[in-house]
Amino acid sequence: MLPTKEQAIVLLDEAYKRNPGPWKAHSIVVANCAYAIGKQCDNIDEEKAYIIGLLHDIGRREGVTYLAHVIDGYHYLMNLGYDEAARICITHSFAEKDINTYIGYQDVTEKDLQEIAALINKYEYDDYDKLVQLCDSIALPDGPTKIEVRMNDVKERYGYYPLSKWNKHIEIKQYFEEKSGLNIDCLET
Repeated sequence: MLPTKEQAIVLLDEAYKRNPGPWKAHSIVVANCAYAIGKQCDNIDEEKAYIIGLLHDIGRREGVTYLAHVIDGYHYLMNLGYDEAARICITHSFAEKDINTYIGYQDVTEKDLQEIAALINKYEYDDYDKLVQLCDSIALPDGPTKIEVRMNDVKERYGYYPLSKWNKHIEIKQYFEEKSGLNIDCLET
């Protein structure tokens, strides 16, 4: 189940009031990119793509966290009954289904770490998971950018970016370029 677009905007605004930061603008860019790409793909509902893009980082409502935002967002949206959006809170950070590819600090309990790993393994990634993974990897707070620019931004902030994860994001980009007919590097929203 998903919230409506209007409900998702309210959830994002409330979360931002709890924890202001550039993550809100980033989430809006992810949503706009997901909508623009999804609109060009036959099997994607662009409204759903927008909503899940908007909510992918909703766990940031709990404060400045790293891996914790993934599980915090998942639990928050599951408690509201929004299982489809909750799923994206988990999958958006793991283009590769491997907990060890997370870039950032593992600021979660061992129990949470095990839950995240189990959820990653449980989900069969569909085009919505992949679309938000892509859009997250091209979205800066001020707009979309080339995927390499965004991945280098992450690499500069954390000191590394696993090559296998980098390659997976490039593969997903190529998949959606073929599927949508768009040049993702030139995406405007």
